Amino acid sequence: MQRLILIFFIASELCYYLLIAQTGIVEYFSSNIFLIAPLPVGGVIGSLLVSYIKIKNKISLFLVAQLILSFLYPNYNFLTLFLLGFVVGSMAPLIINEVKKTTFLELGLALSLSYVTGTMLFNYEVSQREIIAVTLTMITLFCSLFLNYIKEEKEVNTTSHSLLMMVLWVFLDSALFESLSRDVTVSIWRDGFTFEIALFHVIGLFCALYFKIEKNQKELLILTLFALSYLFYFLREGSILSMVYPFVISYYNVVILQSIRKLDFKTISFYMIFIGWMASGAGLFIALANLILFVPITLLFAIFRVMSKEYLPNNKEIKYV
Repeated sequence: MQRLILIFFIASELCYYLLIAQTGIVEYFSSNIFLIAPLPVGGVIGSLLVSYIKIKNKISLFLVAQLILSFLYPNYNFLTLFLLGFVVGSMAPLIINEVKKTTFLELGLALSLSYVTGTMLFNYEVSQREIIAVTLTMITLFCSLFLNYIKEEKEVNTTSHSLLMMVLWVFLDSALFESLSRDVTVSIWRDGFTFEIALFHVIGLFCALYFKIEKNQKELLILTLFALSYLFYFLREGSILSMVYPFVISYYNVVILQSIRKLDFKTISFYMIFIGWMASGAGLFIALANLILFVPITLLFAIFRVMSKEYLPNNKEIKYV
């Protein structure tokens, strides 16, 4: 029962990020960077300071604050947006830290539940998501009461990827996601592809969890799938995009979680500033400035770098005559 509670704890809070902090508020404020700026500023400060906050049951306390702020949704001002960002930013490393308690199967189930729920509710009117915000927070708050009774799983051997590579993945995702959500000619969430999106989210998750490939090959696979996602976006092939893009979103997120779950809490907090806020913020800027046509240049350069590593000679095999 406690393992099931852990699954719902992770799933509901991740879903809150997607439907409220990431899409709900941004869309409600018409993607005005100046109006929503207090949210990421608060998020960065929260992620930076949470490791220094030494209070008991801080997860539950942050969730109580999140619940209070959820009742105000979407009528936020400068201060309440900052406070929500601070709470969400503080919760992000705490959620990642709880991921350490999951098995591969539990992590897959939590992410599947989050992505499928988020996909099904994505078209819900952003101005009316107060009930969603409150419900998700109440689920997370209830589940948080049992976290101290769940033992951490033994460390598993997973490959660590560089912070720069993980930031690149989030940037590529954010730029495409924000562009897609604003494009009236091709929007896979609003064009009747809900089932395909949910299905390939789940397929991507379990492929990442149970099929083991080498580090460089994994990075090349993710970058190639992003390249295909951008290609199908530019070609306006929504049906194919609804399969490829959700797959790579799920796949790379599992890889990131497997990489950073091995880190200590302060390092996780530091990583979340770059992965959770700066990379996604840069992607939002690219979408709003209509600069997405330039993103494939960065993508092709990254693919070239990974491929060049694949063909580097092994020093042990070099013989001198």
